[in-house]
Amino acid sequence: MKKQVVISVRDVSFSYGSHEVLKDINLEVFEGDYIAVIGPNGGGKTTFTKLLLGLLQPQKGTIRIFGKPVLEARTEIGYLPQYINFNMDMPLTVFDIVLQGRLRPGKLFYSKEDKAIAAKQLEKMKITHLQNRKIKELSGGQRQRVLLARALAKEPKILILDEPTASIDPEGQKEIYALLKELDQTKIIVSHDIQVLFEGVNRVAHINKTLYLHEDIDTSIDRNTEHFCELELLEYIKGHRCSN
Repeated sequence: MKKQVVISVRDVSFSYGSHEVLKDINLEVFEGDYIAVIGPNGGGKTTFTKLLLGLLQPQKGTIRIFGKPVLEARTEIGYLPQYINFNMDMPLTVFDIVLQGRLRPGKLFYSKEDKAIAAKQLEKMKITHLQNRKIKELSGGQRQRVLLARALAKEPKILILDEPTASIDPEGQKEIYALLKELDQTKIIVSHDIQVLFEGVNRVAHINKTLYLHEDIDTSIDRNTEHFCELELLEYIKGHRCSN
């Protein structure tokens, strides 16, 4: 059975003034995909992410999510930002923050259902015991779990994750990646760190002004028992079919 296309990016270009950041980007994201978006700093990953979220509009080309313009389909997207961009001084508990995922335009109160969904996501992220803590009291890994629970409380069909393991210790990174593998949503993970390719992704989009897509990447190698350095990984990927 042919998989549903959930995101369609067609001939998208974007510039800041005279500086062209993205040129003729094409990508189809299918239901159930786990795509890694990698590339150098300044290569256009952040701009591409903002376009997918509707924070920027293409100057050329189109983006459709479930066949709709991005601004009409944003309720289908859950977004996990880098926690370093999060206001640590907000006088809110972990539970309050996760509940924010249930907010909608014009909504003034949370329902019992909203609170039950938030509690379910806390349990899924294994942080129910932290629900009355303030976010600034948590470790980096715990904060990311909170923000992931908030994104999931929206009950999205697509998750976009921006550097989800940035500034987290190696053990915390492993825990976050393990949690992500268990999620059923279509996932797009944006990272400058190519070790993300070891974490269960099935497609790799390399962005450096243009986009090259690598299909059917098998990086299910056990790093605890086998040596596989980053240079070898890059050479390995180069040998696989790609398109732009």
